[in-house]
Order: sequence, then C-alpha cells, then structure tokens
Amino acid sequence: MAAARRARAGEPRAGFGRPAAEPGPAVPQGLIRAARKSGQLNLSGRSLSEVPQHVWRINLDTPEEAHQNLSFGAADRWWEQTDLTKLILASNKLQCLSEDVKLLPALTVLDVHDNQLTSLPSALGQLENLQKLDVSHNKLKSIPEELVQLSHLKSLLLHHNELSCLPDGFGHLVNLEELDLSNNHLTDIPTSFALLINLVRLNLACNQLKNLPADISAMKSLRQLDCTKNYLETVPSKLATMASLEQLYLRKNKLRSLPEFPSCKLLKELHAGENQIEILNAENLKHLNSLSVLELRDNKIKSVPDEITLLQKLERLDLANNDISRLPYTLGTLPQLKFLALEGNPLRTIRRDLLQKGTQELLKYLRSKMQDDVTSPNEEPPVTAMTLPSESRINMHAITSLKLLEYSEKQAAVIPEEMFNAVRSNPVATVNFSKNQLNEVPPRIVELKDSVCDVNLGFNKISSISLELCMLHKLAHLDIRNNFLTSLPEEMEALTRLQIINLSFNRFKVFPSVLYRIVALETILLSNNQVGSIDPLQLQKMDKLGTLDLQNNDLLQVPPELGNCETLRTLLLEGNPFRTPRAAILAKGTAAVLEYLRSRIPA
Repeated sequence: MAAARRARAGEPRAGFGRPAAEPGPAVPQGLIRAARKSGQLNLSGRSLSEVPQHVWRINLDTPEEAHQNLSFGAADRWWEQTDLTKLILASNKLQCLSEDVKLLPALTVLDVHDNQLTSLPSALGQLENLQKLDVSHNKLKSIPEELVQLSHLKSLLLHHNELSCLPDGFGHLVNLEELDLSNNHLTDIPTSFALLINLVRLNLACNQLKNLPADISAMKSLRQLDCTKNYLETVPSKLATMASLEQLYLRKNKLRSLPEFPSCKLLKELHAGENQIEILNAENLKHLNSLSVLELRDNKIKSVPDEITLLQKLERLDLANNDISRLPYTLGTLPQLKFLALEGNPLRTIRRDLLQKGTQELLKYLRSKMQDDVTSPNEEPPVTAMTLPSESRINMHAITSLKLLEYSEKQAAVIPEEMFNAVRSNPVATVNFSKNQLNEVPPRIVELKDSVCDVNLGFNKISSISLELCMLHKLAHLDIRNNFLTSLPEEMEALTRLQIINLSFNRFKVFPSVLYRIVALETILLSNNQVGSIDPLQLQKMDKLGTLDLQNNDLLQVPPELGNCETLRTLLLEGNPFRTPRAAILAKGTAAVLEYLRSRIPA
C-alpha cells in the first residue's frame, strides 16, 4: 500500500516500469519477497561486506516477479505490501552503512551489531520512526550529530566500540529508555544527559570516567545505573536523591567512601566491590529500606556498624577480602539473609572452619553469641591457596575462594585440560567459558555435576547440547546465548533445578519442547531466533514462569490462551510479524497484553 501511495503521489523512485536492481547472491529473492509482506528482514550472519542496493530500495523498486507474472493473486499484490520496519544486519562484515538508509523511513528497528563499522551515516538522523538502534560490537570512534534528531528512539546500544566522546545534544533523545555505552573510551558525559528524563537503564561500565555530572540526578525514571570499571573517586551527592533507582553498580573504581542515600527508598542492589572504601558508617545504610543485595568485597573496610540490622530485606551481603576483625553479632538476626561472604578478613571471633560451613551455620553461630559475647584472640592465620608453577595461568584464588572456574574471552577452540585438573576436590559453583570459539560443550564439565549451579557458554559456536551438560543436576542458571543451536535434547528434562535459561541469538525455528517440562523454570530468554509458534496450554503448566522473552522471532500469531498464563510478569513479543496485538497494546506492558489476549479467547 505504501509503495502504491508513493506511486500515486508521483514518487520518482517508485518506478512501476523500472527493473529491480539485481540481488546479490547472499540475499535470496525469497527473503526479499517475505520481507515485503512482513515488513521485517533478517540478514544476520551472512558474511555481507556491504548491503546490496536492492535492500535499501526494497520499498521503492518494482519487484522482479512483477515483470514475470502480470496476473497477481491476492498474495502477490506487491503494491499493497508493507514498508520495511525492521532490518537486522548483525554479525556480518560491514565496514560502512550507505546514506541510502534514508530510503527506509518506516524503520523502527535497525540492528547492525557485531560488524566492523568505523562510522555511521548522517542519514540515520532522518529515520524519524526509529525506536531501537543497536550498533554495539563495532569500531565506532564517533557518533554523527544527526543521531540526536531521532526523537522516538527508545533503545540505543553503543557498547563495545571505540567512542571517546558523545555529541553535546545527546539530551535531545528525550524518549530514550535504554542506553548502553559500556566498553568504550569515554572520559566524560555531556551535561545534556540531565534531559533524558525517561531513561530507565544506563550502562557506563568499562570506560575512563573520572567523575559523573551531578545533573545525572535529574534522570527521574532511572532504575539501573552501571558505572563498573571506571576511575571514579567520588560519586556526586545528588545521586542519592534519585528516587527511582533500584540497581547501582560502582564496582572496580577508586571510591574511598560510599555516598549517603536519603531518597533511594527503592534501591534493591548496591554493588561497590573492588574499590578503596575504608569506612562503612550508619549514614550510608540507614535509609536503604529496600536493599536486598549489598556487595562490598575487596575493599579496606575495617568494621561493620550495628545499623546493618536496619536492612531488614537484605538477602546477600558480600564483605569478603576486607580488613574486618569483628562483626556485630546482631547480623545473625537479619530475617531474609541467605548469603553471607566473609572469607579473606582477619576475623578474630569466628573460626576459619565455621566460615566454610555456609551462611546458615554462620548466622546460627552469630545468634548464639548475642548472649555469650566471647572473643578468641589466639585465632590462627587464614589459609592462602598455594599456586603451583604449572598452574600459573589458572586463577586458583577464583577456584578456591570464589568457587569460580573462568576461561572466557580467549577465542579458544577447546578449554585446556589443566583448567579442569586444577579444580581437584574444590566445589565449583560457577563456570564461565563465554566468548571463545567452542564447537561443543566441554565434555569434562560433567566432573563438576555435584556443585556447579551457574554455567555461561555464551558467544561460542556450539551447535548442540551434550548429554554431559544434562547431568549437571544442580544447574540453576544456563547462559548459552549467541551460539548455533537449533534444538535442545529431551535429556535436559533432568535439569530439575534450572531456573533461568538464555537462548537468545541462536537458530531455533521451533520452541524447544523440553522447556515445557522443566517446571522450575522462572525465566526463558529466547529472543532473536526464528521461533514460529508457542503452545499456551503447555506454558500454563509452568507455574513458576515469570519472564518469557520472544522478541524478534517469526511468530505469525499470538494464541489468545497465552493470556491465561497468570504467573507471567514480563512477556516480551516486540519485533514479530503478527498483526495482533498491535504495537500500541504491546507498549502498555505485560498486564495489558495478557488482559487483551484473554478478551480474545472464544467463549
């Protein structure tokens, strides 16, 4: 219809009689035909070094088949077909994007992550309908000023580039809700950031920031702020007035103290490990009524104030590797505390073997000491993990103290045998083998089956899940995003404790049926695949499922019965070719979508 409108309006490029540009061999004509109907075109992972011209002109040129077949059926009326709204060019070899991107003015989603782009075309600023732009994992050194004209943009992903500065007018992106600038070379933030009043998530991790502008506190909608791994020595006191903030990450900076948080009543997670904090005082803590995670490991904290007991919702407290010599015994009375890490402190009152017995035994001991305040000054020094010369590239501290086996970002085709040999009898809880070139799940992972609960195999080249992985009976979290998976084995049903699985950016064409039978699952992330349908009746049986992400798949319809999945708190369906629910309903959030679907169930 849009193409027809342009033709009637005399659009010179519409060209009824014009031959289409010859498609390159990398883009099958069938994909182009389907895209004209669905408004979506996925060209990811096709080794493209440039975007064929007929892709940019998809809504302008007469389709090739129009010249060959003049008797159109209902399905072939190309002049009624849809403008392209979603274009995915991820994981190719693109070094630049043409200014012809402006020929796709209806685009709402443009994804060019994981290419070799060194710049962006200024014509991007003309895509006035664009809502999501992903240019992460490229080689961008700057952003065109025109980008700030994208007034409808909600999600802008710029992480893993080479940016050293941002346009001053960045604050014009007033509808932005998600902004990821992590892993760049930024040394400061434009003061116009204060205008981003709808921003919910801001990631500034892994840059070179020495300070944050106080104006950042004007972001009244901000819930998540990540400043991990910068050079921050202080945090602006105004940050403490951000009433919507729920998660604050300040790890790996140069902070000597924490700010006070008088207004952060909703703050749930505060991560400030690996800094130089020496003092933790009552003022830092007393207003944090909602805090459930407090992570302060690897600092220089000498004591913990009694006011820590005001944090009645605290579930995780990590004080490992500080200079704490004694603890308030009242810590044992925190009602929700499930995890307490104290190793690597010169504690005088707690025996080393007690620390190894786990949180519940430790809390029980602290409670028993509230009546019987006895200290043991003759405590023996803590044991340090010896590192053998043959294990010099293995982080034995991570294995013994953090229960972490990590071999990530090495581009390795196999995990070295000595990694598994080093584990010996140490119980490893977390395995991170992400960002390598693995073609299969390392078979020796089965040796960790009695302890491992978190496995990350993301960003590899794994095409199938091995039976060894299905034997990790304590596994709670499996991240295997960005691989080549097309199916999951039925044997995964044995993973009865699995709560979170991330299968995004794989090659699934059908929803893996075994997931329906893993009843402990709380989160299924399956975005950016090619899933064509889901079974709502099976999903209803998953009574713990709270999050289901099916964004950017090939769902042609959403079954109304999905509305009966009452446990769902987050349902993400954007970027699929279905016509209903319409975008306006999706934008209202999960509750509104479920209510709409229920209203469509036949009586």
